[in-house]
Amino acid sequence: MDLIRTAAELKAATDDWRAAGDSVGLVPTMGALHAGHRSLIQRARSEQDRVIVSIFVNPLQFGPGEDLDTYPRDEAADLAVTERDGVDLVWAPAVEEVYPPGVDLPLPDPGPVGETFEGAARPGHFEGVLKVVHRLFDLTGPSAAYFGEKDAQQLFLVRRMTVAEPEMGMTIVACPTVREASGLALSSRNARLAPEERQQASCLFLALTEAAEHARAGERDAQVLVALMAREIGGTTLARLDYAAVVDEATFTRAATIDAPSRAIVAARFPGARLIDNLLLPMPGR
Repeated sequence: MDLIRTAAELKAATDDWRAAGDSVGLVPTMGALHAGHRSLIQRARSEQDRVIVSIFVNPLQFGPGEDLDTYPRDEAADLAVTERDGVDLVWAPAVEEVYPPGVDLPLPDPGPVGETFEGAARPGHFEGVLKVVHRLFDLTGPSAAYFGEKDAQQLFLVRRMTVAEPEMGMTIVACPTVREASGLALSSRNARLAPEERQQASCLFLALTEAAEHARAGERDAQVLVALMAREIGGTTLARLDYAAVVDEATFTRAATIDAPSRAIVAARFPGARLIDNLLLPMPGR
């Protein structure tokens, strides 16, 4: 496994692979790798000839007062994981390699969807996400990029960006959320939860599964499902609900009724960390 730090090295390596006829899989991460990241790496490894993992804590997607300085970082542990999982190349750049001083990089517009839910809770977040992802795609060149479904709104916006720029040659591969036995979605931020918080954090998945059960039983009123989720999370001692909603899967806008593929989404704050989760809702009777 190779560890590289510069943009030029990344571009040269991927260009060489494609010239040799190899397909390329990209797993973008901010490090602190866990079993969720490993599932992305293993999926890429099974489908592509070559696999890259990027490790970069992107300052542009953190707002004032957020946890940029305290975000978990352990490069040595991350490199051990990537080597064990058969990654060909790890790109772990400095900020100046991602955002060269004096260079105007594309700044894709997240649009109105980027101002809702996570975008409303974290102003500027998706501008930062799309800028770094666009830069990474530009350097990597045509490849398949693997993203987890846990960050559903991010996944929606990245997909839409690649559709708008087909010349980038990117294929977006969505991978299922990996969960603990309690249902808690794996996240690097989970490490900052105290034991009691971690136990109570399963309320997010409980809320989502309750909404899914009612949808399967025939409930089509999205507001009824939202109320169920809000009650579950709101009744949890250490949780403070940020939002609960049902969105149309095709537009990521609020749904009034469950008459097309829809997704339940939730966010809540605990003393140690803010967590998000989501679940695709079954259509009635399925």
